[in-house]
Amino acid sequence: MAERGLALHWFLPTSGDSRGLVGAGQGVPHEVRSGLSETVRDGFRPPSIDYLADVARTAEKLGFEGVLTPTGTFCEDAWLTTAALVRETSTLRFLVAFRPGVINPVLAAQMAAAYQRISDGRLMLNVVTGGEPKEQARFGDTSPKEERYARTEEFLAVVRGTWSQAPFSYEGRFYSADGALVSGGIDPLPHIYFGGSSGPAGPVAARHADVYLTWGEPPAQVAEKIAWMRALAAAEGRALRFGLRIHTLSRDTSEAAWAHAQWLLDGLDPATVAGAQAAMRQSESTGQQRMSALRSGSSYSSAHDLEVHPGLWSGVGLVRGGAGTALVGSHDEVADLIEEYHRVGVDEVILSGYPHVEEAYWFAEGVMPRLRRKGIYGEAPVQARVAATA
Repeated sequence: MAERGLALHWFLPTSGDSRGLVGAGQGVPHEVRSGLSETVRDGFRPPSIDYLADVARTAEKLGFEGVLTPTGTFCEDAWLTTAALVRETSTLRFLVAFRPGVINPVLAAQMAAAYQRISDGRLMLNVVTGGEPKEQARFGDTSPKEERYARTEEFLAVVRGTWSQAPFSYEGRFYSADGALVSGGIDPLPHIYFGGSSGPAGPVAARHADVYLTWGEPPAQVAEKIAWMRALAAAEGRALRFGLRIHTLSRDTSEAAWAHAQWLLDGLDPATVAGAQAAMRQSESTGQQRMSALRSGSSYSSAHDLEVHPGLWSGVGLVRGGAGTALVGSHDEVADLIEEYHRVGVDEVILSGYPHVEEAYWFAEGVMPRLRRKGIYGEAPVQARVAATA
């Protein structure tokens, strides 16, 4: 079988955007963001629909297949925001993140079906089970971690059953449905993206996900996670694709890229870093704990102090929860590192950078041509590739 090419996606900054790591607010705990100085927020770009449309159109024009939109109380609602952007674009797919614990699965199935008709089949779904106790509590969800994953499994069983077995009936611990269906059916089925590094997450992803997502750990650690998930999926008679969620900072030279990383680092206030780190230590997310462990004991006076693998920088994670690493280097170096990830099994890469319009151009004009020359990027759209492996 011929090797499948990479799918490349971008990110919608629905909490706002900026040139620095903190001003955008994505993943920065509420209690930290509320104390930001005006100086830090200089250049802040509010997440207006006009600005997000600029990001979406830029991503589409540059060749990214889709854009990930986050979920949480720190950002705009992903369903509504991306639905508003459907008419601003023509081919771009929207990877909508949502929390299964705060919405009924039959309603979610109906929403997805309507979205597919409105967008001509451009919806993808990113299931976020959740690992931040304070954030979950804001939605009234105080369930323990193991229970959340069990609930997510039932949720996805109901969603998929409603799509493909209507009228679908189900009786479980968390959900029940009697004759569930969606008006007009759904075509095509949205692909389900799922992340989770803990033991309870793996079997849920193996049974229900199309694409398993991991944050940007060093390639060897990503390879171990992919091997773990492949084995679980094979036991279920399924095959998964694998996605990497990471930031990018590429320039014409390595020196220029690392100089900009240093500039980002120099813009961080130590009190902001300390507050963000304290908040992240309370996380129940195994993935967040793994991200934090990458820079454990490291100083951060120099950007290179936070290089955890050649070209892999953990500086973003000083103040941002979740995806905390970035590809940093010349365009050739970043392309080489992406190729390294691809060799260990990564099929899709979801990228972002500060600010999101400018960094999309740096990557598209600098790195994409090199990936094409390597022969690992530029094949058929992701929907066709996933269908071929289903």
